[in-house]
Amino acid sequence: GDCTAVFVYVSCKPGTEDAFKAASLENAKNSVQEEGVARFDCVQNLDDPTKFVLVEVYKNADAPAKHKDTAHYAAWRDTVADMMAEPRKADKYS
Repeated sequence: GDCTAVFVYVSCKPGTEDAFKAASLENAKNSVQEEGVARFDCVQNLDDPTKFVLVEVYKNADAPAKHKDTAHYAAWRDTVADMMAEPRKADKYS
């Protein structure tokens, strides 16, 4: 199909896990309302709670860029910027 899956790997600074998770779940709740989003999850590593993966599944090639134009993405990005222990990384699959 035309779906694109994006896995975003995040390492948070210790002590920011709960705030990061809360902001990311709020973003996910809003993101799944987007027309081009099939799935949007935030999962936390069981062995290292500072590590998260955002699982984003888009219905078409334009949807990831449209997602980054939304107010909820901008709010998430700005909220979590100082929580990151290192720049986040993303892998894309189809």
